[in-house]
Amino acid sequence: MDLKILEIASNTENHKVIKNHTHQSKNKNPLCGDEMEISLIVKNNIVEDMGYQCKSCIYCQASVSLLSRWVVQAPIEKISEFVLNSELFFNENFEQSKKINIKDIKDFKKIMNPENVSRKECLLLPFKTLSNALKL
Repeated sequence: MDLKILEIASNTENHKVIKNHTHQSKNKNPLCGDEMEISLIVKNNIVEDMGYQCKSCIYCQASVSLLSRWVVQAPIEKISEFVLNSELFFNENFEQSKKINIKDIKDFKKIMNPENVSRKECLLLPFKTLSNALKL
C-alpha cells in the first residue's frame, strides 16, 4: 500500500458529527461494504462546513479526507461539476479533459488515478455520498 494514501487518510480534521446540518446522506458500497455518512452546512449555495463518519477501507478514508477539505467554502455549482466528473480521474488522459480544473485536483491525483482503478468504487463512495446529500 502506498504511504501517501495512509498519510492523506490520517488527516481527520473533518471526521466529525455536524448536528445542525442542512444536508446529509448515508451511502454504502455494495461491492465491499464500506459505509459513509456526510453532513453539510450550506448557506447561500456555499458549503460552510462538512463532517463525515465512515466504516471503510483506507482508500475511502483518504478520498473523503481530501474531499472534505476541498468542499468547505466551495460553491455548490463548482462542487457539482467536480463531483459529476470525478470518474474521469481514472482515465489515462484526464488532465487533457476540459471538464476538470487541474488546480482543483492536484491532491486528488495522488490517489485517484489509473494505478488505483481497482479501488475506484471505494475512492468514489465519498463523491457519490456528497452528490446524494446535495441532490446533484
